[in-house]
Amino acid sequence: MGIRKIDVEKVAAAIEADAGEALPDLRQALAEAKAGRGRVTTPAQIIVRQAREKSGLTQSAFAERIETPVATLRDWEQGRFAPPGGVLCLLRLIIKHPELSQELNAA
Repeated sequence: MGIRKIDVEKVAAAIEADAGEALPDLRQALAEAKAGRGRVTTPAQIIVRQAREKSGLTQSAFAERIETPVATLRDWEQGRFAPPGGVLCLLRLIIKHPELSQELNAA
């Protein structure tokens, strides 16, 4: 099936079910991809950005907190590379419990 024939709501629901949580920007990203404009945003990119934003940190500070080079974090946020599964798990926890990122700093 081509991208222009996708049912945005059906695909978004499946991705969110797989992620186990709502991904606020997902429907917009899928609609833009379907229309052939904008860039495609992956669920992993959304998770990385959400976790950093919930923690209230800059890219540099968040990268340091999760012991990751800032260039790697930027690559994840911009979709050049996807974070490993263990990192996605950590980021999902930070989204649901932002205070955990502070505990990482103390560890």
